[in-house]
Amino acid sequence: MLTVSVLLLLSLLSSAPVFSSPLAKNQSVCARTFCGAGRECVSTDRGEPVCRCLQRCDASEHWVCGSNGKSYRNHCELHRDACISQIKIHVEHSGHCLEKPTKRDVSPVVCFLPDRDWLRERVIQWIQREVEANYSDSNASSASDVLQTYFQMYANGDSQLDSKEFLHFLKHDETALNLTYSNTLETNLVIRSLCVDALIELSDENADWKLSLTEFVNCLTPTYHPPERQCALEDEVFEDGAETQMECNKCVCACGNWVCTALTCNGEHHVEEEAQDGGEEEEMTEEEWSRRVAELSALQEGFATET
Repeated sequence: MLTVSVLLLLSLLSSAPVFSSPLAKNQSVCARTFCGAGRECVSTDRGEPVCRCLQRCDASEHWVCGSNGKSYRNHCELHRDACISQIKIHVEHSGHCLEKPTKRDVSPVVCFLPDRDWLRERVIQWIQREVEANYSDSNASSASDVLQTYFQMYANGDSQLDSKEFLHFLKHDETALNLTYSNTLETNLVIRSLCVDALIELSDENADWKLSLTEFVNCLTPTYHPPERQCALEDEVFEDGAETQMECNKCVCACGNWVCTALTCNGEHHVEEEAQDGGEEEEMTEEEWSRRVAELSALQEGFATET
């Protein structure tokens, strides 16, 4: 009788269903697939391995200068950008690049998703350190309590926090935050301001470019993950860091928005194209340029509404 019971138990154990997590399934499918730097392997609906550009990199700071003259927070960011832009980029040297843009290759100053997320992570860590420092006190407070205190301190009495007030909030403890985006003070301040705008847009549910207390707390809560926006152009969507050219101006996709330089085109760009193509092309007038920028904005707004 004991032998029969043991055999029955073994039979039940061997026939029990085995459930695998999506992560385990993904790792199994991608076990023999190497995607290279800046890419990751994921499993398709058919269970086939496919390589794609990394969604994001970690926030570690080991600045390197790319062969494209752009500074990257770490090697991962460089390889991710090379994957998205589909161009070869190698490391020129460690540290920031020397900012010497040429007249024919001027890029707009923007806040990319990694810059925005890095700022958000630094503020979250700062708030968490304050919570831990006050934990031993009798009036121990949570992160929400600390954020509410700062909100009341900087919201100027109107129960809303705009970008200027958010910047004042960041200056409360600049030493703790240590926000450095560029090796030049002017560019660093511009990128910080742009990243504050991107943070506000992240949790601004009513799109008024101001944060209520709830929106402010959501913005700086680690578990809050709203859907990421992409840039739209001519029925296509582009990831963060993608670039396009409009006459002599370069446009860059940053945090779901197209950001373009505002250079005055003198026709040099067209002369080169005519020489190469043998055709004739008229220079875009200021009115046509404004219309083109408006079309970009309209496409972006339409895409945001659909998503």
